[in-house]
Amino acid sequence: MVIELLDLLVVGVIGGFALFLFSATRVRELAISAVKRAARDGDFQLLDDSVSLQRMSLSRDNKGMWRVWRQYRFDYSYDGVQREQGAVIMLGKSLQALVVAEPDRLLH
Repeated sequence: MVIELLDLLVVGVIGGFALFLFSATRVRELAISAVKRAARDGDFQLLDDSVSLQRMSLSRDNKGMWRVWRQYRFDYSYDGVQREQGAVIMLGKSLQALVVAEPDRLLH
């Protein structure tokens, strides 16, 4: 059996894509756990227990290495009634920022 160069190229592309999907799943799990920690500390509720990919690009980290930059969107609530949108930004596997609005505290 002879393996041609095109066969190796196809297997390499498919393998690279599978590795990228596995890595993307892991980064998404890290983003969800970061939002859950922030929800526990910030006294808000993560709705639907999920984040959704909003933007993705390439960016350099502080060491100058290229990493995949991802911005995820999530829904949260302080009171269980009003739904707000927040964002979590990941660079590679590291958390860069988590953005939520301050709650409107009304005193009656």
